[in-house]
Amino acid sequence: MARQIAVVTAPASLVFFKGGAKRLGRAQLLSDAPLTLKVSGTKLLFSVSCRSKGFGFESSEGSRGFEVVAMESDGQADPLSDTLPDHNSKPSDQDTTPKMKSSSRLFTIGLVASWYSSNIGVLLLNKYLLSNYGFKYPIFLTMCHMTACSLLSYVAIAWMKIVPMQTIRSRVQFFKISALSLVFCVSVVFGNVSLRFLPVSFNQAIGATTPFFTAVFAYLMTLKREAWLTYVTLVPVVTGVIIASGGEPSFHLFGFIFCVAATAARALKSVLQGILLSSEGEKLNSMNLLLYMAPIAVVFLLPATLIMEENVVGITLALARDDFKIIWYLLFNSALAYFVNLTNFLVTKHTSALTLQVLGNAKGAVAVVVSILIFRNPVSVTGMLGYALTVSGVILYSEAKKRSK
Repeated sequence: MARQIAVVTAPASLVFFKGGAKRLGRAQLLSDAPLTLKVSGTKLLFSVSCRSKGFGFESSEGSRGFEVVAMESDGQADPLSDTLPDHNSKPSDQDTTPKMKSSSRLFTIGLVASWYSSNIGVLLLNKYLLSNYGFKYPIFLTMCHMTACSLLSYVAIAWMKIVPMQTIRSRVQFFKISALSLVFCVSVVFGNVSLRFLPVSFNQAIGATTPFFTAVFAYLMTLKREAWLTYVTLVPVVTGVIIASGGEPSFHLFGFIFCVAATAARALKSVLQGILLSSEGEKLNSMNLLLYMAPIAVVFLLPATLIMEENVVGITLALARDDFKIIWYLLFNSALAYFVNLTNFLVTKHTSALTLQVLGNAKGAVAVVVSILIFRNPVSVTGMLGYALTVSGVILYSEAKKRSK
């Protein structure tokens, strides 16, 4: 039966909540009515156990039951939930905090695993299509990626409500997003071109130098100076790539230039994004930014595809008549390209930017090992030492940036 209780100024009971505990007046049973609790102005979560001549209260995060309304106390408390458990539940059911933490940890691990799988998967599949399979159309492949990102972003935001829809507020903001989209296109196309000529392991070694280019562009465009220790950590980043280049058995100058250009374009995009969308009214989360950038990218890539990769659609259809798997490869690869962005956003949301950096460094190493196992590309001890030096430099750079803040 539903009951109403209220706090009276009688001997106090301890109320535990996230961050501490407060002594509150003992609650006395008043009448049969909806269960309400006056404790603070902030909604907390309590389990209720019936005691002689009153009720005792203790925290039970994650429980479900009656709603807690209008609460007051003499102290501040963290808002945890709007719900109150059924007072008839068993004691073992009341405290579900360990289970919640366990499921939350498993959820985060699942997100990270999905991010790793999609990121490494799209990289390896790009390499397979552009190099091993012989589908030599990186611009068209990038356009397929951006088309999938356009459609799936709209589904995720407008239909599935993963994040609230943010709108473009002015023509100036639209032109800023268009500029970012153009740089983004260049980075993706150049990266895909480089995969035609370079093994994934060497591609990842060069890609690890992104912090170096970010620091350079940040200084050139905003005159932002970092602490001297931060610049020192960039020395092993660059040195490692130079060593890896000298020891790379599959080194290709054209692929190397395009890979460096792709890395620089990624860094330029991140710096430009901080400059162009810096005001509070123009900031977009990464999911909404992708929603607007992807279709603009398709507009840029379509004429480039028609001019530079003539009759690519006809060639693709001819390939499909001989081997229909190419269509499934393209569809799956394009969906993975969007899933990379989605999982990247969710991992950042459920962990932190710093954790993402650490995971990103580890992901590069995992991608190198997996690509060597799959494609059997030759590697040298010198090349691996160079890559290890680069990754070590990136880790030191991240630590130096964290300390400078």
